[in-house]
Amino acid sequence: MRHALGFLLGIVLVPVLAYGMAWGYERASASVNHLDLTIADTTQFYGAFATMGAVGLIVGIVMMARWASPFVSLFPAVAYLYWSGWYLVEPVKAAALVTRIPPGGSLDTALQGLLASGFFALAGFALIVPMWTPGRWRRYQD
Repeated sequence: MRHALGFLLGIVLVPVLAYGMAWGYERASASVNHLDLTIADTTQFYGAFATMGAVGLIVGIVMMARWASPFVSLFPAVAYLYWSGWYLVEPVKAAALVTRIPPGGSLDTALQGLLASGFFALAGFALIVPMWTPGRWRRYQD
């Protein structure tokens, strides 16, 4: 049952983490004046950093929690690594994937920016490391 729930949660986490990272990145960069590197809108900036911190906390829990099935981190890892590899082979088609999925607009640009910078590859490799821990596959015992 733990692996079935981990399977479903892993599938749900793929877009949740991606859009959480993209929204935080987009809001943080929109609130900074890039000419003199000052924060133009502190409320938006702090909200964006709080969102990125929450996404980081979720990723950390998924990576370290012994009670969580390894499938929780497997599916986002494979999705992000596949998308990054596809970007290396066919950058135009891989980047155009986000334009076919709602919500669009500035989030599409942020997702493409994170993809082009290699951030999704970094997140994918970080999320796949817990797969090699044998204790994650066994039932959690106190």
